[in-house]
Amino acid sequence: MSATARKKAPNADDIRARKGGEPLVCLTAYTTPMAGLMDPHCDIVLVGDSVGMVLHGLPSTLAVTMEMMIMHGQAVARGIERSMLVIDMPFASYEEGPAQAFRNAARLMAETGAAAVKLEGGVHMEETIRFLTQRGIPVMAHIGLTPQSVNTLGGYKVQGRDAAAEQVLADAKAIEAAGAFSVVLEKLPASLSDRITAEIAIPTIGIGASVGCDGQILVVDDMLGFFTAFKPKFVKRYADLGPAAEAAIAEYAAEVRARSFPAPEHVFADQAPAKKGTAS
Repeated sequence: MSATARKKAPNADDIRARKGGEPLVCLTAYTTPMAGLMDPHCDIVLVGDSVGMVLHGLPSTLAVTMEMMIMHGQAVARGIERSMLVIDMPFASYEEGPAQAFRNAARLMAETGAAAVKLEGGVHMEETIRFLTQRGIPVMAHIGLTPQSVNTLGGYKVQGRDAAAEQVLADAKAIEAAGAFSVVLEKLPASLSDRITAEIAIPTIGIGASVGCDGQILVVDDMLGFFTAFKPKFVKRYADLGPAAEAAIAEYAAEVRARSFPAPEHVFADQAPAKKGTAS
């Protein structure tokens, strides 16, 4: 391979083959610049419906629309070359039945260039996942805490404790049987996450799950510390960019009010400066 050759972005089969191997590195992205920063380092870049809360200030993911996902999906696609692009199916775009799910999944992939879609749900989504995968739509599943079901789950609580563990395990096995190429495990006890990882043949991607999962994913704005008032237990902040950004904005505001910005080097003279090497 030449030094200038591009690494081929992985597809669903490539991700499935990573089961039990080197952990998969996954992050969310919603914009072109952020996607470009993570592309050299990630196996999967997910355009998450968390965009509604992170960028649009919505109280949950429920009001996110197909149009929003397509717009942000197109933006992220412009910023990546090496990573697999996966896009969330928003609330109410697939729950009605397999045919509705196929129409909307096909639209998301066609209009964004995504290589796969992600949808929430276990046993009750088995038929839909099978319908999609049999028709050329690769599916990443999502079980445990499923944010689109927050109103029926009673909030953003840990799932799968005690007797509920068997249902989550059944969800994992159902989506595996239906043909999903991977599954996100959100906010599950570590022991249950390890059991699921051991008992299914597709990669598990943890978020608030276990270090034993086949990969990990975080919301990029959380791990970069853009939000100071909200920090889930499962998030490690690798930077504190929120306070740094606010400090920079405050410094800018102070300089504008003091008329120290723009300084002479930031404004233009009446005449363009002579080019070097020309006579005066």
